Amino acid sequence: MAGNDSQVSRRSFLKAAGTATVAATATSSVAGCLGGGDGGGTTTLRYGRGAHSATLDPQNTTSGEVAKVTNQAYEGLLGFEPGEAALTEALATDWTMDGANVTLQLREDVTFHDGSEFTADDFIATYRRFVDDDYEYHFEDSSAYGPFTLGNWIDSVEKDGDYTLNITLTQTYAPFLRNLAMFAAVVISQDAIEGDVNLDEEMVGTGPFELSELDDANNRIQLTAFDDYWGEGPNVDEVLFLTRGQNSTRAQALVEEEMDIIDGLDPDTIGTVEDSETASVETVQGINIGYMGFNMSRVEAFRDRRVRQAISYAIDTESIVENIYSGIATQADQPIPPALFGHNDDLSPYPHDPEQARTLLEEAGYGDGFSFELTTFQNARGYNPAPLPTAETIRSNLGDVGIEVTIDDRQFSNYLTYTSEGRHDAALSGWYTDNADPDNFCYVLLHPQVESPEGQDWVSWDTEGYNTSNATAWANSEYMDLIEQAQTTTEQSERADLYNDAVEIAHEEAPWVYIDYAEEVRGVNNRVSNYPISAIGGPHLELVELE
Repeated sequence: MAGNDSQVSRRSFLKAAGTATVAATATSSVAGCLGGGDGGGTTTLRYGRGAHSATLDPQNTTSGEVAKVTNQAYEGLLGFEPGEAALTEALATDWTMDGANVTLQLREDVTFHDGSEFTADDFIATYRRFVDDDYEYHFEDSSAYGPFTLGNWIDSVEKDGDYTLNITLTQTYAPFLRNLAMFAAVVISQDAIEGDVNLDEEMVGTGPFELSELDDANNRIQLTAFDDYWGEGPNVDEVLFLTRGQNSTRAQALVEEEMDIIDGLDPDTIGTVEDSETASVETVQGINIGYMGFNMSRVEAFRDRRVRQAISYAIDTESIVENIYSGIATQADQPIPPALFGHNDDLSPYPHDPEQARTLLEEAGYGDGFSFELTTFQNARGYNPAPLPTAETIRSNLGDVGIEVTIDDRQFSNYLTYTSEGRHDAALSGWYTDNADPDNFCYVLLHPQVESPEGQDWVSWDTEGYNTSNATAWANSEYMDLIEQAQTTTEQSERADLYNDAVEIAHEEAPWVYIDYAEEVRGVNNRVSNYPISAIGGPHLELVELE
């Protein structure tokens, strides 16, 4: 397109003219000449966040911090409209789904960052790397996303020429097209997969930005605009992802114009930004949940529903939401957030009732209490902007009913590894939607994806094929049956009824303490425009403009 041609010319010129500016970004300072593009320098968008990306491989993570970066460099067959939940074209321009048969027409004249041309072979190689044990380049350590995104549902993938994909599913699976828009389903260059490329440290996608520098020592990632990008934008020459673990430090950097966009705000730092003259706070309804999960595979007491209910009564989630997350969250009562169909409006949060908690503990044989370790993360997340105060409130509440809690707080990347291995007793956790479908919460987070043993509602963590995104090891057969029915039902109203019944079971059985549904909150510098806050996908930084 003509618009892209003019942007390419400008970007190429600025890359040459801005060499000194680019070099300056390697220093600890990110203020001054990096910001405005004054005097013909490089325009750099600085994105501040609470944790660094532990990898750049979208098939090697469940972390939203990774997705923030990889979504700038990779694209899927389908995408989400910026700021919305509707599907849109990406590397596929047309698609049909008839029962278990899916056909996609692929975009032509798309170039990867390594210069190779995008074809159907690249998706096939990407799919096989993720889930196919028989593929020479299969990634054996791929994340839990592999099975529930593609592996459990695809029977075969075949190409018809270079630009048509025919996918046959193992069954009718209602959310499949939405799964293709997930960050973990992005397309990686076949040449990179089958070549000598370390995808933990390099990115070879078709997206609007390409990797310029990965600086793990300083928790910093630099991207530059991709000259041969097929789509519109990007409107800046560089993106810097910068890590500041403390909310207050990150907010101050925004106010002092050392950053342009920040996330992970809490009520205190929201006030800091709102009181400034240089930035503003922007929010949209989130599609997420924060919770505390009981690891039934590890702690025998948690296998008794009465104990789980008792803890749900003992923890004052209303106080956590109102006093710690003040103004940016509401109390949760079920796995499905209110923004999605299937949310059961007839359910209510567990009230704070220590006396009822003590009664249930006595009935379950734990009247004298017991102890467990609560694992949490040190870095703020949108669904839990204050993890340590949250954990301390839980410890205090449970101490009041005779349960002793030890807090185990970890850096976010270490926390993810620790909990994915099932080493936690209980864990504060949360989830942002990947595809705006209830299945992404109910199946991904609370279905073990293996058969439950007869006579019990939990499974051992080391069961072959176990879904490690289910941090609880809960395996309730009635709940599982309803979720599986919802997957094969295409009528949305019928699916909603099935989810209503399923989350009622999840509320009563209490595998989680349901804590909150949070808004998506960003701090944005006044010079930033055209930045759509997205509860799903994104961030869409290729659209951002800087004054």
